[in-house]
Amino acid sequence: MTREEAEDQLIAAGHADDDVFPLLDAAIACALHDLPFRDEMPVRRLSDAAASRLAERIKTESPDDALAETLSADLGLNGDLLCYDDPASTDVIDVTNRRRGLSAALAIFYLDAARRVGLSAAGVDFPNHFLLRVETPSGPVAVDPFSEGRVVMPSELTRRALRAGLTPHIADRLDVLMAPVTDRQALIRLQNVLFNRAIKAEDYERAERSAFRRALLDPEDHRPWLDVAAAREKQGALTGAIDALARARAVSGEAAPVPEAAFDRLRIRLN
Repeated sequence: MTREEAEDQLIAAGHADDDVFPLLDAAIACALHDLPFRDEMPVRRLSDAAASRLAERIKTESPDDALAETLSADLGLNGDLLCYDDPASTDVIDVTNRRRGLSAALAIFYLDAARRVGLSAAGVDFPNHFLLRVETPSGPVAVDPFSEGRVVMPSELTRRALRAGLTPHIADRLDVLMAPVTDRQALIRLQNVLFNRAIKAEDYERAERSAFRRALLDPEDHRPWLDVAAAREKQGALTGAIDALARARAVSGEAAPVPEAAFDRLRIRLN
């Protein structure tokens, strides 16, 4: 798949309704938009194996146990402790080959498998660490795909929330801590992680690509275009940065206007 073909897939995903958002296809398109011309079939074979194995396990196991045993124990997908900051840990093709990745990348395989066998699961945009909410006969539980799919108890969720800087009033509210997000938001979070890491590494081309993918995945959000503009400015592509600011302004309208000062700064540098 070329980068242009990946963009076409991301545009289509961006216009899909949340209830039919093509999570795995969009995640593969993100990976190939970043580094084109790679083989996507290992990802699809892993996805098929996960769904097949999970379908067998849920006949005799609870949903959370079945997911953890399938994805972590059977297929070996776990957190990447040794290369945590490597961009490969955010890329579903690399994660498939290495069987290691970030929580938000691993969650894509959990969610895809759950969808295919009819389990109710969703991402949880927990501070500093992506989790899963899995519905069980006993109620919802938090699952950590980075740590072998283990269940995170409510008391630990509260401790993690306090360490992340949430106030005690919020850290005690499980309804807030375990609020589900859409599959689209889960994939966007993964791209945001890649953007922040690329900015930190001063890899502004990769930062621009990840921000651009977020813009395609959620065409009603103006904020990714601001990040595209920032990454282009860092590369000295000032005209492109102005164009990105104009896109942000067009998307935001009057709800969140882009300051004219941002345009003026770039125009002064351009002239």
